[in-house]
Order: sequence, then C-alpha cells, then structure tokens
Amino acid sequence: MRGLDRWNKGRTFLQLLLELREQDGAATSISMRQVKAMLSDILVGGTDTTSTMVEWVMAELMQHPEAMRKVNEELTEVVGLDSLVEESHFPKLHYLDAVIKETFRLHPALPFLVPRCPSQSSTVGGYYIPKGCMVWLNVWVIHRDPKIWENPLEFQPERFLNESSNLDYSGNNFNYIPFGSGRRICAGLPLAEKTLMYILASLLHSFEWKLPHGTELEFSDNFGIVTKKLNPTVAVPTPRLSNFELYTK
Repeated sequence: MRGLDRWNKGRTFLQLLLELREQDGAATSISMRQVKAMLSDILVGGTDTTSTMVEWVMAELMQHPEAMRKVNEELTEVVGLDSLVEESHFPKLHYLDAVIKETFRLHPALPFLVPRCPSQSSTVGGYYIPKGCMVWLNVWVIHRDPKIWENPLEFQPERFLNESSNLDYSGNNFNYIPFGSGRRICAGLPLAEKTLMYILASLLHSFEWKLPHGTELEFSDNFGIVTKKLNPTVAVPTPRLSNFELYTK
C-alpha cells in the first residue's frame, strides 16, 4: 500500500487509516467499514487473545505448584533476582516456553480458529466440501484427542521439551495448531509469541503468586470466539526481586 510510505513518528496507526479513507477515488483509499473491521481484528486478535492466554497460563501454574517452582527456578537462573527480564533471555526460558505451549494446547484462545471459505468444491478425508461454505476447524478437540496425545487432559509441559516432538507454532504439525497453519496462519504470530513470553516472564520473575486465603481455582470457560475463563482468576503477588528499585523502572 503506497500510503504506508507516508508514515512517520508523528502519526498513529489510526491517523494513517483515516488519511487513507479520505483519499476519495484513490487506489489506496479504504472505506470506514474497512477501517472498523481492521481495528476490530487488531483488538480481538492482538489484545483480547493475549490477555486471555496470560490468565490461563497463570491459572494453570497456580494449580500446579511443581510447574510454578520449575518456572521460578529457571527465571532465577537465567535472569537473576537483581535484574529484569529482557528479550535476550527468551531463548533460554525453555520450561516457561513449554508451559505456554501446553496451555495453548489445553486452552486455545480461538478454539475454532478463523473460519475458512473454500473457493472451489473439494473432497477432504472422504467428506465433500462445497464451494462457498464456511469451514470451522475444532482445534480444541484436536488438542485433546486421546489418539494423538498421551493423557490429553493433564497439564504436562514436559511433552513440549522433547526435541523430536516437532511441536511448535508453525502449523507444520497438524496435531498442534493453536495459531492455524499454511497461508492463513495468524499474521500476528511473531508479535504474539514475544509479547506473551515477555508479559508472563516479567510477572512470574518479579512476583510470587498465590491464591487468596480460602479460595480455589476452577477452570470452567466461557465459550466464544475467544474462550475465556468463566470466573476471572484472582491472585495475590509478593515481590521476589532483591532490589525494590527495580520495580520503579
């Protein structure tokens, strides 16, 4: 889009979209409906899904103290209690990465992904799929299929530490596709992966998290385009860094 070369530090993304809308008749112009659709996609796809997955990961870790202990030990070893989490630490946080991937398996943010619409009729797996119909992929069921996963309902991050498992976010293994696969894989995958890791690593490294006294976790969900916890998780943080000045940075 040629309008993008007009970008500079003084413009916000919304301002750029509105400028493109004002170009009546221009090849790069877009309608107000397209502006709203794009902003809605960014909000739901980039913000709502990330905050939802942060809550699911935190809930699973508080439900499984041994996994929480391993995450804390890894963060202490890699980052240190006198430093803050940086992007350079991410490649060394193997167990936290496995925890996030296992949470995506049990609680995919979009259980049916984004619907597909085939441009031509075809037969897939013995099923006839007519042109123009809407196709939904039930990732939630795929990720819990006992024919594919051992103990599919159990939270076991270690299953993602096996180097031969070939389980990542690329979508090349159709048994695990939380972000989709192929040409229609989530366009925000690189940003989402780093953002989620940074938020969770920072929260878990800076604080110890416990449930309020007398409360218990439950994992009922609220079905929707984005599957959230039915009842929000409430946790009490306790500082764990060695220097309180780090919390002001």
